Amino acid sequence: MIPGSDSLKTKKTLTAGGASYAYYSLDEASKQIGDISRLPFSLKVLLENLLRFEDDRSVSVDDIKAFADWVKNGKTSREIAYRPARVLMQDFTGVPAVVDLAAMRDAMKNLGEDPEKINPLAPVDLVIDHSVMVDYFGHADSFEKNVDREYERNGERYQFLKWGQGAFDNFRVVPPGTGICHQVNLEYLAQTVWTADYKGETYAYPDTLVGTDSHTTMVNGLSVLGWGVGGIEAEAAMLGQPISMLIPEVIGFKMTGRLPEGATATDLVLTVTEMLRKKGVVGKFVEFYGPGLDHLALEDQATIANMAPEYGATCGFFPIDEETLRYLKATGRSESRVALVEAYAKEQGMWRTKDTPDPVFTDTLELDLSEVTSSLAGPKRPQDRVTLSDAPKNFSTALDKEYGKGGEAGKRVAVDGEDFDIGHGDVTIAAITSCTNTSNPSVLIAAGLVARNAHEKGLKVKPWVKTSLAPGSQVVTDYLDAAGLTDDLNSLGFNLVGYGCTTCIGNSGPLPPAISKAVNENDLAVASVLSGNRNFEGRVSPDVRANYLASPPLVVAYAIAGSMNINLTTDPIGKDKDGKDVFMKDIWPSNKEIAEVVREHVTAKMFATRYADVFKGDEKWQAIDAGDGQTYRWPKSTYVANPPYFEGMTKEPKPIEPISGARVLALFGDSITTDHISPAGSIKEDSPAGEYLKSHQVPVSEFNSYGSRRGNHEVMMRGTFANIRIKNRMVPGTEGGVTKYVPTGEEMPIYDAAMKYKADNVPSVVFAGKEYGTGSSRDWAAKGTILLGVRAVIAESFERIHRSNLIGMGVLPLQFKDGDSWEALGLTGDEEVTIAGVDKITPRTDVKVTIKFANGDTKEIEALVRIDTADELDYFRNGGILHYVIRKLAA
Repeated sequence: MIPGSDSLKTKKTLTAGGASYAYYSLDEASKQIGDISRLPFSLKVLLENLLRFEDDRSVSVDDIKAFADWVKNGKTSREIAYRPARVLMQDFTGVPAVVDLAAMRDAMKNLGEDPEKINPLAPVDLVIDHSVMVDYFGHADSFEKNVDREYERNGERYQFLKWGQGAFDNFRVVPPGTGICHQVNLEYLAQTVWTADYKGETYAYPDTLVGTDSHTTMVNGLSVLGWGVGGIEAEAAMLGQPISMLIPEVIGFKMTGRLPEGATATDLVLTVTEMLRKKGVVGKFVEFYGPGLDHLALEDQATIANMAPEYGATCGFFPIDEETLRYLKATGRSESRVALVEAYAKEQGMWRTKDTPDPVFTDTLELDLSEVTSSLAGPKRPQDRVTLSDAPKNFSTALDKEYGKGGEAGKRVAVDGEDFDIGHGDVTIAAITSCTNTSNPSVLIAAGLVARNAHEKGLKVKPWVKTSLAPGSQVVTDYLDAAGLTDDLNSLGFNLVGYGCTTCIGNSGPLPPAISKAVNENDLAVASVLSGNRNFEGRVSPDVRANYLASPPLVVAYAIAGSMNINLTTDPIGKDKDGKDVFMKDIWPSNKEIAEVVREHVTAKMFATRYADVFKGDEKWQAIDAGDGQTYRWPKSTYVANPPYFEGMTKEPKPIEPISGARVLALFGDSITTDHISPAGSIKEDSPAGEYLKSHQVPVSEFNSYGSRRGNHEVMMRGTFANIRIKNRMVPGTEGGVTKYVPTGEEMPIYDAAMKYKADNVPSVVFAGKEYGTGSSRDWAAKGTILLGVRAVIAESFERIHRSNLIGMGVLPLQFKDGDSWEALGLTGDEEVTIAGVDKITPRTDVKVTIKFANGDTKEIEALVRIDTADELDYFRNGGILHYVIRKLAA
């Protein structure tokens, strides 16, 4: 950290825990810029950041004064340059980021400059958590077998990451089998108040970060301001570039009351998600306040903060209070750190009590926690909350309206070699998974108690259900063991399968072959129930149509019931040893019982012990020979390859090429997610990516997932727009990554058509509806787009992260105006598109788009340039953010 010039003279000294710290005083600032005492807590963090880095270049005194104006108006249009304290990565998004860093070193060398200039300037932690797949389940040795398989599949990637750990300064790697990055962050990496030494002084300031995973927001539950960005933006942050952003609007979410008997943190977060999606908070901060916070454990707050991407906000922030200190102590943080957090928060006006005046917000909404009821969300969007009692009706409607099988409700088919049959709505996957819930002891203990009560009554999981338990950290295993609940979960097939992000990202592994065959040959609409945060189409498993988010105890209950057609609130879920009906209420623990088990068995010693050697790794990790050297050797690999972004790069940017006579690659509807765009999940044998791997002698059994191959652009560009559920309206009635190659009218994979256009030097464009790019911060959704030759995406609206990533890769995002849409314009995809003046655009101006129809007619429309800031324009003119950084460092 290199502080700025401090024109306002706000630097002061704070003593805490017997040590002295330099800090930048918000109280001193308010004396000069105006009262900011009722600024939202989240914006106080941003304001402190500007005070610390104010240099009259990237950060001016006028930027700081804008926060006082914000208090008066609840909003401002001011653009600021923000520098987070650190960067967090997981391996799916982290591998391509490290690939880019390695490629940037090569590019720097090719420009005749020192490659060592490419080095993280901000601390970076990469947690390997996205590569474990549930190949083995339901047995005592499932964990060991899955880990062995993980190392077999990912040896080349792990060798590369271990090289990076040694080659780059300020870069740490948490090895496989440790936990999910967000839970490791919450339980260990995050400090709430960060410290750094500079010129003999120790500075204290709010812990802040950006992460290459959208659920980075989870740590806002610990009052750490952070959100997900694309790998591209994260790379710029770790290379010392500020993140350009508008001072956000802040929506205040007031909570009153307390959760009723039987309601879980999952039920609460699904309710919050539904409310905030309805409110509309895309691009905004959400900050929680009100007396209800006094009755929420920090783990509950983290669950709510985790799902900010699902409710569309940049982040969901909780201020520092007594509960923050309790959690820091309970997870083994040092006494000196806890003392600093308390002293700093109180000194800076960042401390919340029940008597704290409510901050000023842009807008507010309110929830009485006592009104929360048992809920799921599905069958394909996390904001579509369903009360538990309405779940069968919800699935029945989906069976008719979504899957066109309303007349087949009772259909059941035999499973080869088994003594059972399956039908529509049967639960084939029941997974306790994902950072959302596995950071929260209350719901995991609840799941264990449901399993214990079910086991005692002799209940069994239905034989067609694939069960799994993938905790977010090893501490979960410790407290489940200590509470004596592991054996009960194992008895129902919820054996440990790995520590990592599994079912929620499509790493659910294959269904048993006989069940998969029955599902696919009979076109059954079967279901999954998972304790995750994502349930988009095609994400969980290619065999499973309907996906429902639920709390871990509900996952266990649905595994026993085995079907979405059963009403768990009124119907029996099974029979006991004596053949008597058992209802869910018979096995559901009380809130008091859950709290007592948590209090007795979740200890600070568990956290301290598990995290003592968190970067060491197991014997397999330690045995990897990664080599050394400041640049990478780039061995022949289908996992890691040197990308082509910097080929022919010069020290000065070349003029932007015009977009003239572009062909339409795809016409998409609303809510196209980054899951639809970016390669994710399994690789099909007959797909372009599958054909590429086979041509490199990779057997189908070793294809692994797209996520594991994110370091190889050849695989990833072939999988862009290739999701099995994506619908390109140029080819009506189809699903999957197909398009029409207009010159011949031939239907073919989008990749093949894109390569034909590129070979003819013809640019291409994509049209879309509302909310283009919702979902995770997938940089490959943008990288794949540019590598396919797409020069512009023209949509009715964009999700924040994806719009930023498109610019970061040199793709122009344009937004329809005045109610225009591709449908209203009557486009079929046969048209040619010309965009005027791309070399002269400025932020948020209009450009003329000329559409030439197949019959020779033309239409002209105005479209809004969604390059929102001057920094984004610099990135675009340079061909992307990485080119900009290289040129700046070279100069």
